[in-house]
Amino acid sequence: MTYSKEEKAMWLEDWRQSGKSAWTYAKENGLIPQTFVTWAKKYTKEKSGFVEIKPERKPKLNASGIVIEKGDLKIHLPFGISSNDLSAVIESLEFSVRRASI
Repeated sequence: MTYSKEEKAMWLEDWRQSGKSAWTYAKENGLIPQTFVTWAKKYTKEKSGFVEIKPERKPKLNASGIVIEKGDLKIHLPFGISSNDLSAVIESLEFSVRRASI
């Protein structure tokens, strides 16, 4: 059976509110579990709140890590940077951007 976008949205919203796994929900509601899991993955990805940002050009790689350049700004990130250190870099950049716009 083929479902419209509206029907899929209705099933997915009902599933989200059910708190059940996608597989269980599909079986209980007469849907094909494999198909419903595919819908759920796409739905979850769309609702994640993350936005992919594609760089204008690829970052440069050098012997010690990655260099991101934007105008006169250069950010050097060493290979193996920890997630905590990367978070600190991003927070610093966000602070700088907010401060510059005041």
